[in-house]
Amino acid sequence: GVRLGWTIVPSGLKFADGSLVRDDYNRVMTTAFNGASNIVQGGGLSCLDKEGLAEIEKLIQYYLENAQILRDAAAKAGFKTYGGTDSPYVFVDLEGASSWDMFSKIMTEAEVVTIPGAGFGPGGEGFLRLSAFATRENCIE
Repeated sequence: GVRLGWTIVPSGLKFADGSLVRDDYNRVMTTAFNGASNIVQGGGLSCLDKEGLAEIEKLIQYYLENAQILRDAAAKAGFKTYGGTDSPYVFVDLEGASSWDMFSKIMTEAEVVTIPGAGFGPGGEGFLRLSAFATRENCIE
């Protein structure tokens, strides 16, 4: 896969010493990164035309519906969830259980891959992250 993004640095934004953040950012980017390939840039531009924006909206709705399916399934199993309303990621509150233990249990018993919350740092322990980036059928299953 490929990724493409952009950053907007306000021209008046300054560091404490008065130097422009824009100038430093430009130096770092042009030194450490050669830029996206032409084909990736072309794809990015296509996403911003009328047809591209319509396709993106369809994909967003599809994955948000998947997230709702995951939230509903977790709630039916008695778990509280967070997220999945503005992003494709649903965090399941394990109410103090180990995220690694629950990850292993789900992996071995249901053959479903989740993400242990501990991987997101100490604040993530006790949660699992579920991703709605899957087929509808897999989310339902």
